[in-house]
Amino acid sequence: MPALWLLVIVLILAAAGFVAGRSRAMADAQGDVRNLHSLPVYYGNHVMLAVLLPAVLILGIWLLLQPLAATQVASSHISPDSYADTGALSLIMSDVQRVAEGLNRAVAQGLISASDANALDATTTDVRALSVSAGVPVAAQVTPDMLAAAEAVRHVSAIGSWLMSGVVLAVALVAGFVAWSQITKDFRARNTVERVVKGLLILAAMIAILTTVGIVLSLLGNTIRFFGLYPAMDFFFGTTWAPSFGGGSELGILPLFWGTFYISIVALIVAVPVGLFAAIYLSEYAGPKVRAFAKPLLEVLAGIPTIVYGLFALLTVGPLLMKLFGQDGTFGVTWMQGGTSVMTAGLVMGVMLIPFVSSLSDDIINAVPQSMRDGSLGLGATKSETVRQVVLPAALPGIVGAILLAASRAIGETMIVVLGAGAAARLSMNPLDAMTTVTTRIVSQLTGDADFASPEALVAFALGMTLFVMTLGLNIFALYIVRKYREQYD
Repeated sequence: MPALWLLVIVLILAAAGFVAGRSRAMADAQGDVRNLHSLPVYYGNHVMLAVLLPAVLILGIWLLLQPLAATQVASSHISPDSYADTGALSLIMSDVQRVAEGLNRAVAQGLISASDANALDATTTDVRALSVSAGVPVAAQVTPDMLAAAEAVRHVSAIGSWLMSGVVLAVALVAGFVAWSQITKDFRARNTVERVVKGLLILAAMIAILTTVGIVLSLLGNTIRFFGLYPAMDFFFGTTWAPSFGGGSELGILPLFWGTFYISIVALIVAVPVGLFAAIYLSEYAGPKVRAFAKPLLEVLAGIPTIVYGLFALLTVGPLLMKLFGQDGTFGVTWMQGGTSVMTAGLVMGVMLIPFVSSLSDDIINAVPQSMRDGSLGLGATKSETVRQVVLPAALPGIVGAILLAASRAIGETMIVVLGAGAAARLSMNPLDAMTTVTTRIVSQLTGDADFASPEALVAFALGMTLFVMTLGLNIFALYIVRKYREQYD
């Protein structure tokens, strides 16, 4: 049974459990709500959660583990002589998965019967063409080993699907019946439901924390491997970035950090004044009609994909700057050699960051109590004096947080930098020179057939870990600033 239909059935059972639990409680209380320990809805929720939670948990775990089990079984059908390393085996197994999916679709579309699909011979049948005709492209020619592995995947998946359906439905029914049988008019349903909901909230918080921890650990292991192959001093204090998979690489991070810092500063110089002034106008001076029109229009900028901003930098801003500062430009001095530069990426990234600063700052300024404004105006201060001396200092912790959020966003940006800033790793003060950043080099080092035993590939993890530590320090500094000023206005 497909997982989606199985989930729908579980939801129907949960709804039925809600009705049954509520009805049983009311029947035991002889129809009088006053005889119940908890409200009737809690008895229904008790049965509903008992049906839903274990069934969905098992369904999720099963869907994660079944493909791994199918791949493990199928890989035993691949001859070790057909691949050189685990990377090559992964590519073969990817094709095997597509062949299995193609055969399943071919059976579903009536291109081939189920019995014929199970009896295919790769030496006499073009399995690849059959899979393509079913709408699933396969990169390599299908060998007998690959076909056998694909059949194993189909077999394990089919058996696993039926077992999953049986186990999930059985658990849902048994758990629901046990919960239903516990219900009496004196059963503390509210306490039980609230404990379960509290546990779910704790689980959600733990998932977020554990995800962060997992990301750090995954970076940390490969970072340690990198520093075992490449000197840390050369990495942190080297001024040359010249990776070479043939050997003799120079992997100094300073040019990348300088490019990241320089582009981020230009972006913040654009975004912070514009965004902050826009927030002040919208919250303190604009009328309701202007605010209702301008605020959503300004926030549209946040919904534009970064690749579109990158194309805007490449096709519009870069050529415009070339007309001003390039060869034969308006100023008659060649300060810019090409359309890609720090200024190109920084200006466009600043436009992208404006809604981050303006929207958050606007909400924070609006949160300043009106009594503070009224007190200032009552003492004779003007509107502008009240904004400068009362509203902005009171909102400063939140505004600093908004600015640092924008800074973190700028540091992690990739597509605008790739298309707008170029790929040159250099230490230069000229904002019209092409430069690159840490994030673009991470993508570059992991693109293609990367050998994760070489420092040229592992350096991407060291770059990511260093970037993580840098943004963590930025957030700690922001927290310090927020707490310092909050003490003055709390």
